[in-house]
Amino acid sequence: MLIEQAALADVLVLTPQPHRDGRGLFTRTFDAHEFDDFVGRPGLAATFIQDSQSRSHRGVVRGMHGRAGRGEAKLVRCAHGSVHDVLVDMRPNSPTFGAQQSFLLDDTDFRTLFVPPGFLHGFQALSPVADVCYRIDRPHDPAEDIGIAYDDPDLAIAWPQPVTAVSDRDASAASWKELLAALGLGS
Repeated sequence: MLIEQAALADVLVLTPQPHRDGRGLFTRTFDAHEFDDFVGRPGLAATFIQDSQSRSHRGVVRGMHGRAGRGEAKLVRCAHGSVHDVLVDMRPNSPTFGAQQSFLLDDTDFRTLFVPPGFLHGFQALSPVADVCYRIDRPHDPAEDIGIAYDDPDLAIAWPQPVTAVSDRDASAASWKELLAALGLGS
């Protein structure tokens, strides 16, 4: 498995090395020992306790979501299809605070993103159907959910396709400025 640092501070891209032959392929999508060795924190991989999966149709945007409090670390991958995945750093002491980065996650390269606490996350389905898998480091608590509008003008996220659907929650999400003010980070 190849592990690389993304442009956003502390975000990692994990790329498996599939074994392909006439039958298809086999790949490890995650290796706890390699992950822990790379980050230099033995046992970090064992903190992931809950797996979830979403299925979306082409053009659907899910996001931009995050967690208040101590945040949430996650591993994100696309098990079927492809998505345009976007992260926004909302950690005030980070060198990449307010910056965003996008990634192509698909069922060809099997990349997984390690997203540390303090990021907003969202994606757009690029294929007819896209299954996204999330592994998080603590149980979901809806009371800690935070988010910003997927079409916030200050962030100006460039979704590659026309947006065909968003949830009611995402359609009425706060702006980047409102979120920063609510978290005591804005002016």
